[in-house]
Amino acid sequence: MTSGIDYSGWDHIYVSDDEDVTSPYVDTPSLFRMRHRARLEKMAEFQQRGEDLEINFAECKRLLEEAQGQLKELEEGRNVGEEDEEREAELKKVQAEVRKLKKNEKTFEKMIEEHRREEKKLPWNVDTISKEGFSKSVLNVKPVPKEETVQERVEKHKTFAEKYMKEIKHFGMLRRWDDSQKYLSDNPHLVCEETANCLVVICIDFEIDEKHALMEQVAHQTIVIQFILDLARKLEVDPRGCFRQFFSRIKTADKPYLDMFDHELELLKERVRSCAQIRMESAMKELEEEERQKRLGPGGLDPVEVYESLPKEIQRSFDEKNIQMLHEAIDKLDIEEGKYYLRRCIDSGLWVPESGEADDKEGEEEEDEED
Repeated sequence: MTSGIDYSGWDHIYVSDDEDVTSPYVDTPSLFRMRHRARLEKMAEFQQRGEDLEINFAECKRLLEEAQGQLKELEEGRNVGEEDEEREAELKKVQAEVRKLKKNEKTFEKMIEEHRREEKKLPWNVDTISKEGFSKSVLNVKPVPKEETVQERVEKHKTFAEKYMKEIKHFGMLRRWDDSQKYLSDNPHLVCEETANCLVVICIDFEIDEKHALMEQVAHQTIVIQFILDLARKLEVDPRGCFRQFFSRIKTADKPYLDMFDHELELLKERVRSCAQIRMESAMKELEEEERQKRLGPGGLDPVEVYESLPKEIQRSFDEKNIQMLHEAIDKLDIEEGKYYLRRCIDSGLWVPESGEADDKEGEEEEDEED
């Protein structure tokens, strides 16, 4: 019976050429090393010749493409009617160059084919009978994620929001489970923490603008993303690979699961209302501070604060815009106290005396004090 396996591929294995002939007068290991080195040099020379042929063939093809492009331009110019002796001479020169390059290209193709045939006929040896499949080990260990800094997280959120804000707003307005699932299937990059953060910001903006219904709608979609992220953390998978599981569960969920979803939604709404209130109060404080800075008098005092700190008689003089009453009210006060209130009125801009008036008034009070 004949064997069904073809062993002809092993007919030309050449594995002991370095050890075929030995001599008692020559050091055998040295002889083996010398023959092995000579064979390696011969193999390297053969491989280098093949690489040179490939390089020359590629260069020939490049030159041929350039020459053909130049020939096409010259022929188009002749068709338009631009004919002169120099152009015709150049055209003939390029045509000859193209013919030469085509001939060289065919020659290189034949030489490369011949080199490949010779390579197939080479006998195997200890260096070519097998090749290393791979030389690295891969351990199935989950990499430890690098903890991001606050600045990196801020920049990441900003970049994501600028790039995908239109898609995020569209998702925030979806009401049906099927619509949300389909949209995330078409835009899986939205299944991430940054989308949830952007949705929360949109909720706060709607609450500040007193668009409460829109805020509640976007808050619902925020909880959808948050539940998907929580599920991914529990399963230890990428959120983009498990959002369909969430929708399959929520559409057929029992009452406890739906109650948990609604509870988280109500908590989010309360947090959004609280954040919106804090932002509005902060904005009011900033506005009041800006107005206060605008009101400051030449001495850096707030006229409203100074007015509220003045005695009643002095306040009444400012209300009636009566300078004589102001002088009389100050005269009734202790000298130092009068100087104190007078200077505060001037520094806050409540009273803008004529040039030298304030100094004269203070001088008179000092004279009275000396007397």
